[in-house]
Amino acid sequence: MKAYATGLLAAAALIAIPTTASAHRQWLLPSATTLAGTDGWVTVDAAVSNDLFDPDHFPMQTDQIQVTQPDGSKGQIQNAATGRYRSMFDVQIDKAGTWKIGTASSNLGGTFTLNGETWRVGGRRGPPAGAPGMAPRAPGGEAGGPRPAGGPAGPGGPAGPGGFAAGKSVASVAEIPAGATDIKLTESSSRNEFFVTAGEPTTTVLKPTGKGLEFDPVTHPDDLVANEPARFRFVIDGKPAAGLTVTVVPGGKRFRDGEHAQTLTTGTNGTVEVKWPFAGVYWLNATATDNHAADPRATERRMSYTTTLEVPAP
Repeated sequence: MKAYATGLLAAAALIAIPTTASAHRQWLLPSATTLAGTDGWVTVDAAVSNDLFDPDHFPMQTDQIQVTQPDGSKGQIQNAATGRYRSMFDVQIDKAGTWKIGTASSNLGGTFTLNGETWRVGGRRGPPAGAPGMAPRAPGGEAGGPRPAGGPAGPGGPAGPGGFAAGKSVASVAEIPAGATDIKLTESSSRNEFFVTAGEPTTTVLKPTGKGLEFDPVTHPDDLVANEPARFRFVIDGKPAAGLTVTVVPGGKRFRDGEHAQTLTTGTNGTVEVKWPFAGVYWLNATATDNHAADPRATERRMSYTTTLEVPAP
């Protein structure tokens, strides 16, 4: 069994956003990603923080966590709890093969003008969006979960930055009034997941759906070893995602000086080779932007993919 070692954590970020020390990153940290049999459990910490895997800012919510069993069927989390800085939950690993655990979300948001005032479409709960590993920021500075119709607009309006009229927001595109003008919409999607293998690795849960930015690894994510390179492929709508910037950042920054980041780029086939300088748990994030939104009302599509990878010593 590969167990994670506290303090030997690391992160790989495939992003167009700089990986600064103060950036808030969203992460899932499993207690293990490889189990010898089918009678074990995995406990997962979930948070948003400045330093990877060090909960110091805000807990992730667990209501959108999805579990996919090795045969593709739906599983469940158990014993979920949320504290001040982190959430946690358990997953019983009772079937052989590779499991996928995490979140997947999609939303349409943006702004419109009504009677000379700027309104927001959608919004998010929790900490600010747009940081590496979090849902992409939509026009107006908000992204993610729904906001009740007519609810507070957040930072903005005459009393604050952003240009939004105070209290002017709708929860969805369907609620945009008929007289609205200057409608600007962005389609946003994000995935944040990790993989757990009981016994021999399988690949059912690794197969891309052909929608948005996805992880299509050449090296199985539960077959990694320090000092041995791994190859990962990224696809957008099933096609190779070339030119993505890859940054590998060791976690546990508070125990050393600097982030010690590596910056890599995917090739024409969407593949990147990652070298693991030492054993630990790595956070990997990719973002992409294009104009191929599924909804014809959106002029832009923003995509984010995040995974946590455990790399043991040889």
